[in-house]
Amino acid sequence: MNLDQTPARLRLDAALNRMAVTFHGMTAHPDEHNCECHWGSAEELAQLKVPDTELDPDLLRRAWQATDWNDHASVLRRILPQLSRALVSGLVEPLFGMEEVGRSFARGQWQQWPAEQAAAVWEFLNAWWALSLIDADPAGPAYEVLALCAEASATLSPWLHVWEAQTCAVAGQRLAEAVTHWECDLLGDQLPWGGGDNEEEMRTELTAWLIRHAPARLLAGNAPVELLHRIRLLGLAGPARWEDPHWPGHRY
Repeated sequence: MNLDQTPARLRLDAALNRMAVTFHGMTAHPDEHNCECHWGSAEELAQLKVPDTELDPDLLRRAWQATDWNDHASVLRRILPQLSRALVSGLVEPLFGMEEVGRSFARGQWQQWPAEQAAAVWEFLNAWWALSLIDADPAGPAYEVLALCAEASATLSPWLHVWEAQTCAVAGQRLAEAVTHWECDLLGDQLPWGGGDNEEEMRTELTAWLIRHAPARLLAGNAPVELLHRIRLLGLAGPARWEDPHWPGHRY
């Protein structure tokens, strides 16, 4: 089947269209400003105060990345149609990880926006996450999408519930990729991405979820036995963990 015609792909396309319609005509606040020395020129800032025009990729990056806007929500609403398309196309490359983009969403406090706007953002995140789990040729790793969604929404639970319910082989492969990427941090009792105020809560939830759900999925996908041992080690603490014969030798 052509992936472009799957329900998940069609759902994401609809979500992107909804973002474009919902945030059409939005601009940064007329009095918004930023440092010309460190952020960009007055001409570039002026582009954020004109609706719907396409921004240069570097300007788009600086717009979502800046942490010192007076009205971050207005800037975010201005760029969301283009930013959402760039995200799903793999054109956004943060310095450290996609959680940076998620924190930009969070700074905009999108969950407190008018209901129609908040619903559009929520559906976009959900549609993108759902597709990332089953896309055989994704633009980026599913674990990066998860980090973005978790930081944007300040919760892991809904995203893990979707993963748990998606039982196809590709979703299992995405889980194996995630565990491979995460295991070093998690075995050191660290969240695998830079988190916010609830970082420890997220780490605890992610670890518990993996202990419950990952072994059977990894076994079904013929994952390496050492990956299964990594999950088993997450259920141990202290000397029982690092003195286990399958401890991988990580140093922290």
